[in-house]
Amino acid sequence: MLAVIGVNAVILGLETYDEVAAAIGPELQVANDVILGIFVVELAIRFAATGGRPRTFFASGWNVFDFVVVAASFVPGVRENATILRLVRLLRIVRAVRLLPDLRILTVAVARSIPGVASLAVITLLMVYVYGMIGWVIFGDHDPANFGNVGQSMVTMFVLLTLENLPTYIEAGQELSDWTLLFFVSYVLLASFLIFNLFIGIVINSMEEARAMELRRAELALLDEDDANDEQAHAVVLEERLHALKSAVESLERELRAERASRARRPPPVPAAGGGGGGA
Repeated sequence: MLAVIGVNAVILGLETYDEVAAAIGPELQVANDVILGIFVVELAIRFAATGGRPRTFFASGWNVFDFVVVAASFVPGVRENATILRLVRLLRIVRAVRLLPDLRILTVAVARSIPGVASLAVITLLMVYVYGMIGWVIFGDHDPANFGNVGQSMVTMFVLLTLENLPTYIEAGQELSDWTLLFFVSYVLLASFLIFNLFIGIVINSMEEARAMELRRAELALLDEDDANDEQAHAVVLEERLHALKSAVESLERELRAERASRARRPPPVPAAGGGGGGA
């Protein structure tokens, strides 16, 4: 399936070249249809592996995603729209995440880090706004190109998060006053070093949680497999006992029939002669 997804990605890339599309456009369309058929068969096999139980199949988020991506290709409105259809085909490439455990862990980690990153982004925005206002007050007249208003000042402070051109800004600020060095140093320490370290900490924590979830999922899968094997072994033992019991019953029936036949062949018992005495 990884190979099929890779071929799908190559075909999507070839379709972006006008000369290639003009030369082998119909062949690429046939290849897309074949790949779609392979995805449908693979999805059907996975559905059958759950015993044909939709609730079990759709309990997995990856199964839901794969089903939506594959089923969207058959929606009438999507098939007639080349742009939407191309986007749907592009989503098939994302299915490779499900097939690679490490990539799946990274994806789960990114998803779990969103709440923490969102909170960190709000704090960063507030800090950029506060320093942007201070920068406008200090450098508004001295450097209007970068601090002419609060909006431009926030853009400048946002760029400084990457420490780009920091020496240039410090040099320009020292032309106004040496005290401006405190402004830039405090911003770098708080907004750049502290914020980025917090961001790294959130991502690392999410990675650990994602690894724990993946390990737990693997353990549950092994337990389910062991339970299935135990149930199968128990069923085999019960079947063997039932077969032995059936054989014992059949043996008893044969013995009973033989006993009845033996009794039927025996001669009937002769009655004993009775003695009568007469008186003279």
